[in-house]
Amino acid sequence: MAKSRADDEELRRACEPAVGGERLLVVVRVAKSRSILGKAGRFGLGRHMAKPRVLALTTTQPSKGQSPKAHLHVLKYSSGGVIEPAKLYKLKHLTKVEVVPNDNSGCTFMLGFDNLRSQSVTPPQWTMRNIDDRNRLLLHVLNVCKEILGHIPKVVGIDVVEMALWAKENIPTVNNEVKNQDGPVASVITQRDSQVTVERELVSQAEEEDMEALLGTYVMGIGEAEAFSERLKRELHALEAANVHSLLESEPLIQQVLLGLEAVTASVEDMDEWLRIFNVKLRHMREDIESIESRNNKLEMQSLNDQTLVEELDKLLERLRIPSEFAAALTGGSFDEARMLKNVEACEWLTGAISSLEVPKLDPCYANMRAVREKRAELEKLKVTFVRRASEFLRNYFASLVDFMISDKSYFSQRGQLKRPDHADLRYKCRTYARLLQHLKSLDKNCLVPLRKAYCHSLNLLLRREAREFANELRASTKASRNPEVWLEASTGSGQSPNNTDTSTVSEAYAKMLTIFIPLLVDESSFFAHFMCFDVPALVSPGVPSNIKRAALDGDDANDDDLGIMDPDEDDTELNDISSEFGALNEALQELLDGIQEDFYAVVDWAYKIDPLRCISMHGITERYLSGQKADAAGFVRKLLDDLESRISMQFNKFVDEACHQIERNERNVRQMGVLSYIPRFATLATRMEQYIQGQSRDLVDQAYTKLVSIMFSTLEKIAQADPKYADIVLLENYAAFQNSLYDLANVVPTLAKFYHQASEAYEQACTRHINMIIYIQFERLFQFHRKIEDLMYTITPEEIPFQLGLSKMDLRKMIKSSLSGVDKLINAMYRKLQKNLTSEELLPSLWDKCKKEFLDKYESFVQLVGKIYPNEAILSVAEMRDIASM
Repeated sequence: MAKSRADDEELRRACEPAVGGERLLVVVRVAKSRSILGKAGRFGLGRHMAKPRVLALTTTQPSKGQSPKAHLHVLKYSSGGVIEPAKLYKLKHLTKVEVVPNDNSGCTFMLGFDNLRSQSVTPPQWTMRNIDDRNRLLLHVLNVCKEILGHIPKVVGIDVVEMALWAKENIPTVNNEVKNQDGPVASVITQRDSQVTVERELVSQAEEEDMEALLGTYVMGIGEAEAFSERLKRELHALEAANVHSLLESEPLIQQVLLGLEAVTASVEDMDEWLRIFNVKLRHMREDIESIESRNNKLEMQSLNDQTLVEELDKLLERLRIPSEFAAALTGGSFDEARMLKNVEACEWLTGAISSLEVPKLDPCYANMRAVREKRAELEKLKVTFVRRASEFLRNYFASLVDFMISDKSYFSQRGQLKRPDHADLRYKCRTYARLLQHLKSLDKNCLVPLRKAYCHSLNLLLRREAREFANELRASTKASRNPEVWLEASTGSGQSPNNTDTSTVSEAYAKMLTIFIPLLVDESSFFAHFMCFDVPALVSPGVPSNIKRAALDGDDANDDDLGIMDPDEDDTELNDISSEFGALNEALQELLDGIQEDFYAVVDWAYKIDPLRCISMHGITERYLSGQKADAAGFVRKLLDDLESRISMQFNKFVDEACHQIERNERNVRQMGVLSYIPRFATLATRMEQYIQGQSRDLVDQAYTKLVSIMFSTLEKIAQADPKYADIVLLENYAAFQNSLYDLANVVPTLAKFYHQASEAYEQACTRHINMIIYIQFERLFQFHRKIEDLMYTITPEEIPFQLGLSKMDLRKMIKSSLSGVDKLINAMYRKLQKNLTSEELLPSLWDKCKKEFLDKYESFVQLVGKIYPNEAILSVAEMRDIASM
């Protein structure tokens, strides 16, 4: 019992934080479950779904002017074992306490509340550890209901007398310690304070004392119950007889009472008649009152409805009223800059008025009213009139602005002065009507199409005039000598080279053209998209890094061109709408900027005529603008740069094709010896091309190298085949010249390095063929004999070879005598033969060394073969032959 009381105190301390400072009366551990299919109890199906809970009965301290309140807290255990609130019941709604009959132990009960949301849901069942916990909790609940609420709930399945007896035996005076600042203070709760005296509901205290006194007068043993019962019966009969006797003695009094009763009965009957009469009158009066009240209620309801209807009609009339100042502004007001604020206010009112008469903002019951329909038609006429007037004004305004600028020559480049186009004043004047355009879009989206066309047409005239004047003055002010287009022509001579004048001003002029106009076109595209209310995000290309996008959106140019226009539907615009808007924007930009590319093409063609190689640097400049401006360029500007790059590539390819034709014209000469003229000229051309490479133009140059060198090599092969006798000499001299002239460039240019190695291989092959021809001319019999022996060794053994026809030892001696007698003269004849046909003296030493090495290798192979087949024959040794060759 002491352990249980200690557990209860520990449970009480753990529950105090969860009840929020309310006074704890009792705390009991329970198991929560719900009945399934009518089965419950400690051993039923609900037992398997039981959840541990704690029931805590609390009361609140009454504040001034208020009564105390009682609560039943349902507490649960968190994952960390801490008790936390789960549900709260107010005891004032407790109507029934019922013990579950299926639980034989009597420890399971249900609490019925009258404020549950769903009465169809079975209330939870609470199962105690034992009967004592159940009785202790229920007694406290009933006591609190009696003392605080003034009534007790219905108790089902519990014997209240048995519970009262249990309370006397098991609930003594309880001592609870409550800690305050000075230490523990004992508060005593007596039996009278802690339990419900259920017996009071059966007998009063006085009756109980009388019964105890009566029972005390009878002193009997335990076995005398029958005698005690007989004695009580006798005394009861005696009391009844005494009562009958007293009644008989009081007969006269009874007669008087009966007479009085008869008189009273007559009076009561008269009174009943009067009451019936009055009841009929009251019924008629009540019916009249009800009829009056009904009519009054109807009149009051009608009055309220009429008042509400008047208010609604006033609101509707307020919506239908058109202010005179707005009507005047919409139908005949001026569009001057000073009047724009009034026009914008009128547009805002008109937009709001039209939307207020639509179903989302207007009650559907008003939508088909004749007044609403007529007012909606009137507003539509106002809208059409205003849109027509504003569109006509803006079209004329755009044309007048551009005409004024075109008529003033100070806006354009003049002789001796390049003028950067400045549209700041134009954009400032256009911004005045930016809000008007947005309101026109909200009123009638289709009206923007002709306005956009008018703006594009007017501004296109201005941009083309500016570009044409700027390009003309740029070409006129650029001083540069024209370089010849003939680089690889044979008629110029191998020792001459084309003029190497400085033409960098041509590239600078082209770069200046792009520097001035590309940002201008980008700004005009961005301004046009915002000014003409295209529902597209910022002009940032997909795939651009986020830092470039932020730079494009947060840069100074973006701030300068910000119209302050916010699109309210920007976040809700669907992808297909954005795609269609982009298509319309690109078509409008095409119309806005179309024709300006011709002036860029003219600058490119002019630069090509001065120096075709400047196409390389212009290609790099254009590629740099493509990569740098793609972050915020409009679609047409990107297309313009792509077209310029294609134009430059086409012009450069035209130059490369002409160079290829110049190379192919070398083939028409009857006979050419020595180094062809285009070999050294190509080296000069490649050096110049490398100087002009900028940025991404490497691919363009590498393609030119591939095409030119391929034509050079194929033309060289054709020229060499024209005279087979000197074919190898022509090939080796030209391939050697190609390697010598491009040695430095091949070390840094991978494409030229590939052709350098190709030329090296071709050179080695031509050298080998030419040297073998010279060797066979002088020592033909020697190496023919050698070849015969090698051929026979595939079919017969070496010992049988000396016995073959023409291969005997005698034949060997004759061949050696005829081939090696005066061998020094033969070697000198080889040198003279090699020297005679070469036109490049610098190649002779290396070729002669190759020739001697090849001859000695062949001779060494011959000596080894003779030693194997003819072992005893004397022959000039390899060392002696090497000494003779080195003399």
